[in-house]
Amino acid sequence: MLSGKTILLGVTGGIAAYKSAMLASALVKEGAAVHVLMTGHATEFIAPLTFETLTANRVSVDTFDRNFQWNVQHVSLAKRADLFCVAPATANVLAKMAMGLADDMLTTTLLAASCPKLVAPAMNTGMYNNPVTQRNFAMLKELGVSFVDAETGHLACGDDGKGRMAEPEEILAAIRRLLTPKDMKGLRVLVTAGPTEESLDPVRFLTNHSTGKMGYAMAENALARGAGVTLVTGPVSIPVPAGAEVVRVRSALEMREAVLSRAAKADLAVMAAAVADYRPEAVSADKIKKSDGEMTLPLVRNPDILKELGQTKRPGQLLCGFSMETRDLVENSAKKLTAKHCDLIAANNLRTEGAGFGTETNVMTLLTREGAEELPLLPKGEVAARIFDRLLAMR
Repeated sequence: MLSGKTILLGVTGGIAAYKSAMLASALVKEGAAVHVLMTGHATEFIAPLTFETLTANRVSVDTFDRNFQWNVQHVSLAKRADLFCVAPATANVLAKMAMGLADDMLTTTLLAASCPKLVAPAMNTGMYNNPVTQRNFAMLKELGVSFVDAETGHLACGDDGKGRMAEPEEILAAIRRLLTPKDMKGLRVLVTAGPTEESLDPVRFLTNHSTGKMGYAMAENALARGAGVTLVTGPVSIPVPAGAEVVRVRSALEMREAVLSRAAKADLAVMAAAVADYRPEAVSADKIKKSDGEMTLPLVRNPDILKELGQTKRPGQLLCGFSMETRDLVENSAKKLTAKHCDLIAANNLRTEGAGFGTETNVMTLLTREGAEELPLLPKGEVAARIFDRLLAMR
C-alpha cells in the first residue's frame, strides 16, 4: 500500500526510539522510501547507523553538516515527502511544532514540509497530562496534525499512566490510512475473520489452521479507504485494526448470530472467516477421560452463514465469500458462487506455494458471474485491495 511513497520519519529523544527502528523496517517492507531525521538527543538512545542499515538512506541529524548535496537538504526532503511521521514525539518537540520553532534538522524540515503530518507522543505521564502539553495537542490538531495517541501502562521512568508510545503496527496502520485514497468513504463493511472453535469438553475443541490474517487485511484495507468496518473475529493472536468495531466470537453459532444481526446495515459483506462445517453433537460438562477402546465422535452440521447471507441480502448489497480448495479450484469455487448467491468468490489453493493459512502472501483467483481472474503472488494487504477494487467496480 505504500509502494512509491516517501516517508520522513522523525525520531526524538525518548526510550521509545527503539520502536521507531521496527516502524522504519515495516515501512521499507511495504515499499516506502524512508528518510530518518533524528534530534541530537535521539542519538543518545539509538544509533543513526541502525536506521541507515534498515532504510539504506543516510540519517539526517545536523542542519549544518558539511557533507551535503547541492540542494538545501531540509527543503529538498520536505518537498519529496508524502508524509512526515514523528515517532516518538516528545513533549519538547511537540511544543516546538505548536509554536513553529525550527532549531534543528528535524524541526526545520517539519516546518518546511506541506505534506500530512502524523505524531506518536511518548513522555512521562505527568508531562502528558500537563495542561500546557494538552494545549499543544489541541493546537496541533487544529493545524491538521494527526495523532496516534499514547497508550496507558508502565513507563520507563517507573510511573504507571498514559504516555507510552503506540506500537509500530498501530502507527503503520495510521500511515496507510493517511496515504490511501478514501474511495470507500461512507460505505459500511462487514468482515469476518479467523477460525471458529467448537467445544468438545472444557479442555478440547475442534478448529482449523486459520490465523485471521486475510480477514484482518480486508478490514484494514477498508478502514484505510475510509469505510466504517465491523470485524467479527474468531480467536486469533494478531492485533485488531484500530478504528474497527470488533466483535469477538468463538463458535460458528456465535459467529452466525453476530453476523446476521449486523448484516442488514452493511453495504459490503466479506466473509473471510474459516467457519467450522461441523460441531460435536454434545458438549461434555467434564473432561472426557481416555479409555482403552476407540472413540466415536458424533458431529452435527453447522449453519451455512454465507448461504444465509446470500439468500437474505438486500438490493445493492454485495457479498464476497472465500473458498479454500486442494483441487479443482475454479470448478468448486464457481459452484460455491452460484449456490451461495455470492457476487464474488475469492478462491485459493492450500497447496499453492505462498497461499493458504498463516502466510503473509496469497495467490487468489477472483470469480464472478462474468468469469475468473487469477492474481499473482501478492502480500495479503494487496490482495485485499484488489478484492475491494473488484467489489467497488460492481457497485
